[in-house]
Amino acid sequence: MEQGMIVLLNGTSSSGKTSISNELINQKEILFHHLSVDDFVKGFFNHTFTDIEPARELGQEAIAQIMFGPLITTYYSTVKLFSEMGLNVIVDTVIDNDKWFNQCLELFADQPVLFVGVICSKEELIRREQLRGDRNIGLAAAQFSTVYSMDEYDLKVHTEEMSPSECAGMILDFIRSGKEYTVFKQLHKRDVSVS
Repeated sequence: MEQGMIVLLNGTSSSGKTSISNELINQKEILFHHLSVDDFVKGFFNHTFTDIEPARELGQEAIAQIMFGPLITTYYSTVKLFSEMGLNVIVDTVIDNDKWFNQCLELFADQPVLFVGVICSKEELIRREQLRGDRNIGLAAAQFSTVYSMDEYDLKVHTEEMSPSECAGMILDFIRSGKEYTVFKQLHKRDVSVS
């Protein structure tokens, strides 16, 4: 059995990754499984600690400091597991630091990874954040320079200029073309000390 492909969508919060993922899931030509980092982390907390009553309260920041790094590692390992099981996976994530980028490079080194940049201007991201109402205002702007410092992708989709359906269509066209997914394999680890 062949490995499943990994469609790795990298963009800031509110850039349109989930909307593109939904379009890819709804098309009938290629079966995809969607693994969103947001859903993965929320699902862990919503299903793991339902019967536990803490003896003292911990703030979200303290919980994140303890749990977020290991959960991200588990998330990326789950993506690799899906690929190894022959399942095509859409990875909806934000790679905004060198540690996570290096983890992806290491874990996905032998997987077929289509690396897609989901691009959007800072002004539009701010506008979308305010309209959504379910994001911390300023999150996308804070991620912007780090996420978009990476400029090497197999494919870039511009969500300000194209609808989610058109972006998904570009991704499917790339897959149908038979071009190799080479960019991710050519990238090198980054210096963790700079982020």
